[in-house]
Amino acid sequence: NLLVNGATGIAVGMATNIAPHNVGEVCDALLLLIDDPNCGFKDILEKLPGPDFPTGGIICGRKGIVDAYVSGKGHLRVRCKAHVESPKKGRENIVITEIPYMTVKSAIVSKIADCVHEGQIDEIADVRDESDRQGMRIVVELKKDADSQVVLNKLYRFTPLQSTFAIQNVALVNNRPEMLNIKQMLQYYIDHRLVVIQRRTRFLLRKYRQRAHILEGLILAVSDIDEIINLIKSSPDAPTAKERLMKKPLRLAESQTLRNILPEAFVAEKSQSDQYLSAQQADAILTMQLQRLTGLEIEKLAKEYAEIFKQINDCEELLASRKLQLDVIKADLEEIKKKYSTPRRTELAGEEAEDINMEDLIADEETIVTISHAGYIKRTPVDAYRKQGRGGKGVIGSDTKEGDFLEHLFVASTHDYLLIFTSKGICHWLKVYHIPELSRQSKGRNIVNLIQIGADEKITSILAVREFDDKRQLMMATAKGNVKKTVLSAYGNPRSSGLIAIKLEEGDSLIGAAITSGQDEVILGTADGMAIRFHEEQVRSMGRASIGVVGIKLREGDEVVSMVIVEPGASLLTVCEKGYGKRTDLDDYRPQHRGGLGLINIKTTDRNGRVVAIKAVHDHDELMLITAKGMIIRTGLDQVREIGRNTAGVRMIRLDDDDKLVAAERLIVEDDHSDKTEA
Repeated sequence: NLLVNGATGIAVGMATNIAPHNVGEVCDALLLLIDDPNCGFKDILEKLPGPDFPTGGIICGRKGIVDAYVSGKGHLRVRCKAHVESPKKGRENIVITEIPYMTVKSAIVSKIADCVHEGQIDEIADVRDESDRQGMRIVVELKKDADSQVVLNKLYRFTPLQSTFAIQNVALVNNRPEMLNIKQMLQYYIDHRLVVIQRRTRFLLRKYRQRAHILEGLILAVSDIDEIINLIKSSPDAPTAKERLMKKPLRLAESQTLRNILPEAFVAEKSQSDQYLSAQQADAILTMQLQRLTGLEIEKLAKEYAEIFKQINDCEELLASRKLQLDVIKADLEEIKKKYSTPRRTELAGEEAEDINMEDLIADEETIVTISHAGYIKRTPVDAYRKQGRGGKGVIGSDTKEGDFLEHLFVASTHDYLLIFTSKGICHWLKVYHIPELSRQSKGRNIVNLIQIGADEKITSILAVREFDDKRQLMMATAKGNVKKTVLSAYGNPRSSGLIAIKLEEGDSLIGAAITSGQDEVILGTADGMAIRFHEEQVRSMGRASIGVVGIKLREGDEVVSMVIVEPGASLLTVCEKGYGKRTDLDDYRPQHRGGLGLINIKTTDRNGRVVAIKAVHDHDELMLITAKGMIIRTGLDQVREIGRNTAGVRMIRLDDDDKLVAAERLIVEDDHSDKTEA
């Protein structure tokens, strides 16, 4: 009962909380322990994998179960069982069909409603209880385009749909409370059943022996029934008759029928010497009905005695053999299992349910992150920027203050880490979801409120990273043409003040950083329109604080503006400050050895101005162009045809006379056959 039904109780200085289990699984575990008393906890867990709550639900992870079974104490994380339905296009419903043990359905519905009213879960449109005789059904209707997994995580955190069941297997053993592991609990049950069987068998043995004694007297009496009847008839009263019966010597009759039925030992003992009746036997004869004197009834007495004699022998054998007693327990368990076993209700999930953190409550979706020249940062949904044709006027991307302009724009997931590199070669960490989500027109929040960046530092590169591994490399380039490569895992331990990403020479600054596979090719582009392509194997992996090696040799007044990692099938996009640019096949840039002057990439005429950025792009990509006045245009690159390397390019964005292009960012578009353009 303790394991199958569970138990909960609190006393002075102690408490018990035993989880209910599946009766069939408990029977299997008991049978295992009977057959193999030396079995381990692992063997028991195979038969009894965990508690089975009557309300169902999901137990997350095995650690709490193992702790409880091995030590008698553990904590289980129990979640509701839910699935997602889509009754309408663009809308989803979370349907809860099972809830954690010891929780109340009405309280859960009320708590969900409270969370909505308090603004903790604002993605919920309605909650209703549709439970009926067919089963439980709590429907949580979501608002349009709400992320069901994020809402479910919030429900786990803020409502009893995820709860902790604390197991404490305290039970009385010989009237003393003890903390028991699962093997002890099972063994104590087996020991208890042995005691019950022994007591029951002794009771039956005593009962059978008493009946056998009476039957022996009746059988002896009917062997000389005429004398017995005469003796009773001649007695003046019942006590005298009883006394005379007890003094009369009797022997078993020479009846072949009785001899064939009765046990041989009984026949031999009772037929060869005089037998005397006991008081109980004499009373039984005096109260015997006359119909018992018929030949058929006498034969029944003999058969009954033979059967009881066999039962007495069986009881004596059972009391003398522990193995036979265990066989009885096994037979009882098999019968219980056959009669009462039901399928498991509570599902066991392999993964541990960790505490719901902030990241679990935020949808994993792509967003556009922008940082202005003055250091104002924000994130905006990708859809906030409508797609336009090449040469369009653009839309306001940010309401920048006078003298400020957008300097960085890139796409990242809300669950990514941002590696923010400054001009001084320092790397800072920042989770994307920590960046405030604001409208397209908002200027954002100053980044100094999020990371510790000096007033004389400028953000030069930002990378979105999910995992820090040893297989990928971080390639960096400086304005003076130096390049350095370091394993990505070296940047996996953040500090509040940032990490040294690269050691810089005096007057140099970090202009870009990129993640490589270790087998990529790199292109460096300069402000005066030069470019060099080389394999990254020419740059050995170094420590974080090293200077690096020469990547490109610069002419006087020139500087590196961008670093590009070559992608298969891509072309090189070059954008100049006066809104002109071009795409060129990467094959036009032959690989060279690092440290050279490189090749002419674009003509930096008065019409074009100096180069702002170079990017590796594909036909299906889109482009974000940012001007000093905060104007942004989003355009498809399929509208920009490829032209030769040493050319002037075409107009990319129409600029006012007092405006200029300051940044360009590639947007990767996935073809999902939908009418929604995703970046």
